[in-house]
Amino acid sequence: MSVILMSMLIGLGVALFGFTLQTTIGGINRKVVGRMQKRYGPKWYQEFLDIFKALSKRAISHGWIYDFGVIMAVGGITATAMFMPITDSLVAFAGYDNFFIFVYLLAVGMLGMAMSASGSGNPLASIGVMRALTQMLAYEVPFMVVVITIIKVSGTSSLTGIMEFQQANGWFALSLPIGFGVAFLSLLGMLGKKPFETYIAPSEIASGPMVEYGGKQLGLLFVMHEIATFIEVSLFVHLFLGGASNIIEFLAKYFIVYTVANLISNLNGRFKIDQVVVFFYKWPLALAVLQAIWVLWR
Repeated sequence: MSVILMSMLIGLGVALFGFTLQTTIGGINRKVVGRMQKRYGPKWYQEFLDIFKALSKRAISHGWIYDFGVIMAVGGITATAMFMPITDSLVAFAGYDNFFIFVYLLAVGMLGMAMSASGSGNPLASIGVMRALTQMLAYEVPFMVVVITIIKVSGTSSLTGIMEFQQANGWFALSLPIGFGVAFLSLLGMLGKKPFETYIAPSEIASGPMVEYGGKQLGLLFVMHEIATFIEVSLFVHLFLGGASNIIEFLAKYFIVYTVANLISNLNGRFKIDQVVVFFYKWPLALAVLQAIWVLWR
């Protein structure tokens, strides 16, 4: 078996692992939040049931752009997950776990969803897409400033290299605490957690890009969402918490980061889209720039 084929099989295994991990932890978190709200909560495997039920149903098509966009979204996100290292020694494509590869490939999946939602013809879906893209422009700028600072300090943009640097010199969560806080706020925006739940807006009439979906397309977008969440939380773990030297360490850090983000989300209301943009371009961006200047001049 060739090295390339073996790497592809390992990469697909990582994507499947990410889907299974995030869907399981998401289900556990629904139970935790239910108990916090004095409810029993759904079973921990309820999200699996919801996804498989949606995939088993017939769906209405709104044209080839609508259908192809879903395939592009799932394919782009799955391809991104294939490059994600789990530990400092478990990576499908060694040498290609560059942070900027994730930036480019994530855009493919997100643009695929935007194309599909716009192709549905529903104006409320288009409103959701515009909100999502606007929110991306808000949280990605301070996040990129922080990550570029990390790359400057560690001397590499490889996630494995950044992990190894932290294991030798300490976590960036401790050495760059301001950037850690800014990045965590950005992570809440990436995950669509409150107060940055604006583009999803489940209690509003314009309930986000997925308002027109049902059946197989909705099931595929659920799969895309779970894998995208796995990528975003894993990036945070590798960039700020030293990654992991074994699978148990990775699972523990992943669970803690996602659970804390989810609990914070359930304690907040929702910003309006203009409030999201003003917030990220005000304090997080200013703090990220100040920390970058401090790192360059110290």
